[in-house]
Amino acid sequence: MASIISRTVNQLRNRSVIRSGLPIPQPPLADCLQNRHLPLLGQSLTIYQRCLFSTTPNTTSEKQGNPDPKTSENANSGNSGKSGDSGEGSKSGESSESSNAGKSIRGGPVSWLSFLLLVATGAGIILYYDKEKRQHIQEIFKASKEVKRGPSVGKAAIGGPFNLINHDGKRVTEKDFLGKWTLMYFGFTHCPDICPDELVKLAAAVDKLQKDAGIEIVPLFISVDPERDTIEQVREYVKEFHPKLIGLTGNPDEIRSVARAYRVYYMKTTEEDSDYLVDHSIVMYLMSPEMEFVKFFGKNNDVDSLAEGITKEIKQYKK
Repeated sequence: MASIISRTVNQLRNRSVIRSGLPIPQPPLADCLQNRHLPLLGQSLTIYQRCLFSTTPNTTSEKQGNPDPKTSENANSGNSGKSGDSGEGSKSGESSESSNAGKSIRGGPVSWLSFLLLVATGAGIILYYDKEKRQHIQEIFKASKEVKRGPSVGKAAIGGPFNLINHDGKRVTEKDFLGKWTLMYFGFTHCPDICPDELVKLAAAVDKLQKDAGIEIVPLFISVDPERDTIEQVREYVKEFHPKLIGLTGNPDEIRSVARAYRVYYMKTTEEDSDYLVDHSIVMYLMSPEMEFVKFFGKNNDVDSLAEGITKEIKQYKK
């Protein structure tokens, strides 16, 4: 590189000397720099850079199998120093840049085919796992339908001993209901709508079971509002629904104990003018003659479905 620069500087300097008619001295490159020939050196560097840049794309194109004869010829003439004309070097650089600009640029590392394959693979995996999930859910649903109650099946931890007072003022326990099927409901006498609706449904189901299947059921109402549901209040309340309906109440500790045993939730709501409501579970419990939990029935059951469900459980229990 240094020799090319030196030779170019000397040629330019010799031309200027010949034009002036003076003898041609041969100072070294360092003397030229010391004599402030920096403009000539800058021109030479510019020519060299143009020649170098014009040969670089041709080298790449030769490796790729697409040589450019015109560019190669300009590069060779620039490297050998035969063409000292800066105008030709500029044309060579411009033609090389224009030829490179017209070439197509190769695509990125991810092609359309690879992208489509990736999308197809992801969709296939999602569909596969979705199918497996639905199949697993169907198997669980099928297995739950095939499960039958038997000695080996565990029972829910619902029920237990209690000690309360009935609407006649007599102290009773769970042992007083042994030998009979019992249908229990927890509520309170000041309930505006839900408790009356559920007790009407309970009473109708009891009559339907007695009439259609000859099954005798003892209906049982247990208060979750011991502060207001006195013995007299409970007595007047249960008479409005069924003559066989038994009402039970007690002190707060006794009610809390029986509610915990039967997994019943209850809580007072905001008080307004010394009046309040009690939020509680809306469920009926079917208890066996041993006072063991058999099944619960929610608010979504009507009279017919409630009677049919109780009949089914009793028949299955006798088997």
